[in-house]
Amino acid sequence: MDSEQFLRIAKALADPRRFEILEHIASQHEVGCQRLCGCFPVRQATISHHLKELASAGLVESRREGQFVYYRTRPAVFEAYIEELRRRVVAEPAAARRSAARARVEIAANPIKA
Repeated sequence: MDSEQFLRIAKALADPRRFEILEHIASQHEVGCQRLCGCFPVRQATISHHLKELASAGLVESRREGQFVYYRTRPAVFEAYIEELRRRVVAEPAAARRSAARARVEIAANPIKA
């Protein structure tokens, strides 16, 4: 997963209403846009904007059937995001520990003489 998509996903998940919409979609196999509009106390344009952001991040995909649009989640994208998040978060402490260990070795090798 490239950094750009990683950041788009993080941004998409950070909005509370967008996350609610995503949870609602994930709780079902597929959800129509009209049905989503009836589930949340916001205008249709706001729902459309949130769906556009979720789709842009790759978290949902859409399917058109006549005049209706249906959305479903993309589990493989979630798995890739979680793996990338784990790599970034877990790798940092390990790098910091290695850096601290090197600093201790350098200090031990070059003690200050009083």
